[in-house]
Amino acid sequence: VQFINIFLYNVMMLTNNSAKSDTTIDVTGNIEIPTSQSGSQSSLTKSFSSAMQLPAGLKLSSPAVREWLASRREQLKPWTTFGSTSKFSIPRTPQKWTKRVVKNVDYFQSNYMFVSIGLILYCLLTSPLLLVAVAASLGACYIASLKNAERKLVIGGHELTLPQQYIGIGVISVPIFYLAGATTAIFWVIGASFFVIMLHATLYDIESIVGSEDQPFDLQMEEV
Repeated sequence: VQFINIFLYNVMMLTNNSAKSDTTIDVTGNIEIPTSQSGSQSSLTKSFSSAMQLPAGLKLSSPAVREWLASRREQLKPWTTFGSTSKFSIPRTPQKWTKRVVKNVDYFQSNYMFVSIGLILYCLLTSPLLLVAVAASLGACYIASLKNAERKLVIGGHELTLPQQYIGIGVISVPIFYLAGATTAIFWVIGASFFVIMLHATLYDIESIVGSEDQPFDLQMEEV
């Protein structure tokens, strides 16, 4: 009888062990992705997009600027007409010269503006030091706009706005421009622009284009 009891006890122990070995662990469920990685990716995307955008101070999106550019573009005359040498002639009297200059400046004002811009670019390209100074000044303004978007600049307890920072950069750039020969370049551009514009306005026979419309004006000027 004792042997049978021991045998039954061993059978029960084996049954319990097998039941424990058949126990399964439930691992079903949703695996959550850590938010730190997605947060870093979003911050990287934001920083890249902000770096690709132009600073607020350098945007040409104001309505006044767009309207001015549109008006300049509409008033721009064809360059073939502007440079037609067949219409060049010398005015006969000082009165005709005065009226011709006034009419040419009014008719070709957008073309003359682009001529001046071309002379400015030519002066910059032929003056490496001045070109470097201008590039450094514009780069400083660009960096200041980026820094201002991230954090305001505070000096001595006073917050400096972006226009004030631009003024400070301009003041600091004045001696650099002077050493780079900006004074000579400015006078050269003014003199060259005045010479080219006056030469073209003097020789171009604008009466051959708008003479029929301005004939009463000519007669009135002669009577006065």
